[in-house]
Amino acid sequence: MSIDLAKNSGYDGGKKISGIKRHMVVDINGLPQAIHINRANVSDREGALAMFSLSNQMLDSVQRVIVDGGYTGQDFSDQVKLILDASTTLAKRNELHTFKVLPQRWIIGRSWSWLDKCSRLWKNC
Repeated sequence: MSIDLAKNSGYDGGKKISGIKRHMVVDINGLPQAIHINRANVSDREGALAMFSLSNQMLDSVQRVIVDGGYTGQDFSDQVKLILDASTTLAKRNELHTFKVLPQRWIIGRSWSWLDKCSRLWKNC
C-alpha cells in the first residue's frame, strides 16, 4: 500500500528538503512551548514569524529569543520585537569549526532528538 503525499507539499532547494519543515519554541529546560509546521518552500524566517504570530498569547512572557544563523537579520529581529516584544540573540557556532557544545544550541537540539525518537514523526507529509 502506498501513501499519497499532500498535493501542496513544498521543496526547499537550499536544504534539499521536500514536504514539511517544523519550527519549535522551547523554554530554558527544552520543553516545547509552541510548534509550527509548514511547507518546505516557506523560508525559516517566515515560518518562525508565523509561529510567533499564531502563538503570541502563549508566549507573552518571553523576554528573549535565542536563534541560530538561519534567522539573522535586522528585519527578523524587528518583527520578533513587534510580535512578542522580545529581544533576539544569535547563538553563533564556533568560527574555527571545531566541536564545542554551546549551551543555547544544545537545548533545542536535545528537544529535537526527543521528538525524533517518536516513530510517528519519522515520516514527512
